[in-house]
Amino acid sequence: MLQTAAAAADKLGAEELVALDVSEPMPLADIFLIASGRSERAVSAISDEIERALLESGHKLLRREGKAGGRWVLCDFGDLIVHVFHREEREYYALERLWKDCPAIAIDLPTRPSDAVDFA
Repeated sequence: MLQTAAAAADKLGAEELVALDVSEPMPLADIFLIASGRSERAVSAISDEIERALLESGHKLLRREGKAGGRWVLCDFGDLIVHVFHREEREYYALERLWKDCPAIAIDLPTRPSDAVDFA
């Protein structure tokens, strides 16, 4: 599930992808995937692509928040919670710092094609 979501985010140019194992301190989820977009439009498109890819692979979206604003979209897939931030919100909320005691999970991404979508 993580690899599918990360590949979908990367496909649309998401930046600074980080996956954290939050299973120890948070009983409701196992993994946070955190990504950044360069604009509100990019944040929305990245979250849409992640949702589409996970739905196609059989994973149900339980809840989505923040899509209208395009600054921080949270997609809850149960074991995986995806946070797609605008750069400024990511810096401000600093989830990596808040969850610094949680181990990072390696993300194996395919090589990004040269025709990746640019929302700048």
